[in-house]
Amino acid sequence: MLKITAIILAGILTNNMVLSKFLGICPFLGVSKKYNTAFAMGVAVTLVMLVATAVTYPLYTLVLLPLKIEYLQTIAFILVIAALVQLIEILLKRFLPPIYKALGIYLPLITTNCAVLGITLLNFTDTKITSFGLALCNALGGGLGFLLAMMLFAGVRTRIEKSDVPPFLQGLPITLISAAIVSLSFLGFAGLIENLTGF
Repeated sequence: MLKITAIILAGILTNNMVLSKFLGICPFLGVSKKYNTAFAMGVAVTLVMLVATAVTYPLYTLVLLPLKIEYLQTIAFILVIAALVQLIEILLKRFLPPIYKALGIYLPLITTNCAVLGITLLNFTDTKITSFGLALCNALGGGLGFLLAMMLFAGVRTRIEKSDVPPFLQGLPITLISAAIVSLSFLGFAGLIENLTGF
């Protein structure tokens, strides 16, 4: 149980896909202007990460490894992720049209979101991930970390819009500076997981 907790907390805080590994920056900067779209994107990415891991882990261990074609993992994982994103897009369009419209172009971009592909690949390169259950925990932590980063940055951007920003910093420059400061704040968690759990 301690190992599971450590993996999830590491995914949320110390190994945050956006703020520590700098993966998934496109939706992080593009969809984080409002809380509702940031939350919807974070939930969608978390769901895709979980389901993609649930499909790619058995695919890798039961098909690619036995056939000795593990070098095709990236192509196979992208195909799985693309299919999952299409399914989520169809469901959102059918049942939640306002969220579908708010996410716009960024919803199909989950297909090429390197955070989603990154979590599926990290499940096989991280030595701490030794089972299907731990891979799912890693995906959950990665997704929740993405959601946390999106919500935090939506709050920061809301405050920036109400602030008096000098003209030469308005727009992308102040957004990138703010993202860097939020990212720096997560460095404070660097030794937390190791010190608490010895993991």
